[in-house]
Amino acid sequence: MNNTIKIYIVFFILFLAGIIYIDAVKPKPVNWFPSYDLTKKDPFGLYVLDKESSGLFKENEIQKVIKTLYEFFNSENALVDVEYDYSGTIFLVSEKYNLDSKSDKELFYFVGDGNTAFISCKDFPEILMDSLNFSIDSRLRLSDTVNVWMANKNLGLEKYNLNIGAGNIYFSEIDTLTTTVLGYQGKDNKKEINFIKVPYKEGYFYLHTQPASFTNYHLLKDNHFEYTEKILSYIPEGNLFWLVKDQNGEIASDSPLRYVLSQPALKWAWLLFLSGMLLFIIFNAKRKQRIVPILKPLANTTVDFTKTIGNLYYQEGDHQNIINKKIIYFFEKIRNEYLIDTTVLDENFEKKLQLKTGKNIQDIKELVWLIKRINGPYYLCVEEDLIEINNAIEKIIS
Repeated sequence: MNNTIKIYIVFFILFLAGIIYIDAVKPKPVNWFPSYDLTKKDPFGLYVLDKESSGLFKENEIQKVIKTLYEFFNSENALVDVEYDYSGTIFLVSEKYNLDSKSDKELFYFVGDGNTAFISCKDFPEILMDSLNFSIDSRLRLSDTVNVWMANKNLGLEKYNLNIGAGNIYFSEIDTLTTTVLGYQGKDNKKEINFIKVPYKEGYFYLHTQPASFTNYHLLKDNHFEYTEKILSYIPEGNLFWLVKDQNGEIASDSPLRYVLSQPALKWAWLLFLSGMLLFIIFNAKRKQRIVPILKPLANTTVDFTKTIGNLYYQEGDHQNIINKKIIYFFEKIRNEYLIDTTVLDENFEKKLQLKTGKNIQDIKELVWLIKRINGPYYLCVEEDLIEINNAIEKIIS
């Protein structure tokens, strides 16, 4: 590695470290997402409400419910009207109404048995509106600010400005014979209902449309906490079941393995399986030598071809042609392998060939004599000549 590459690497590392440092020390932007999470200190979390709950709910025994109502009550007769072992108030503060259909039924059974439900959300489902005879609307078209105040003069008529996070939902229609108006909201001399008390069988629903008043921002903003205290003053004494499912920092998993991971034995079995598979992959991912295929040696087709051509000439009786080709082959081999000139077949040629081949000098002389005789004028070769010269050549170059 040359010095230039080292300099580039050091520069890159310093540059990356600088980016990480700048990102770490820069102030984090404020998260205005309405999470209504008890663990969040963001403006629209419920951290302050949770920490100050002992002072705000002085007359209540708080129990946080991290399950659905259906799971919490664990009723085997969820579709029939039963008396509960539990009594008190169900307390829900959220951006949106988040109870499932089975929990809705449990909610009505619970309230119908003489209990209370306090719900502060920016919307309400059809089942609540149909069962409690009210409607909601948003024709007031509020911007991001609204004044809120109580209907009970004994609690004071002071108006509190929810300048951030306010909703534009209000109760447009109610059953005036049974429903009690507890609070209002308004802007530009318009007044709408935002807090009501609705009887249901033996119990009561308290419905509120401005959950932002319970968030960190407004509990710490000026005197807004007073409004929250006035709202909570309507909650009766007794047990308080605070619904915090998905608002307590936990994340509900939608994984098909949710049940497996919830059972210790199945969870450990799954983890052991994954660990075993990981080890198997690691130790078997090493490069292995492929099986060396068996390759058959190439057949010497040249020899077969030569035999075929030789047989063809032999069957045709062209002995002269075959003898000439064998002599040509002999001379070519002598020139290439022993580097001997074959132009003149004299004693010098015979001596050189004997020295380089180590063959008998008489055999060499006999072969040279046969070649000269066959190449002589007017000589007619016969089969015996072919056999004779072939044997002579084989003695020298075999």
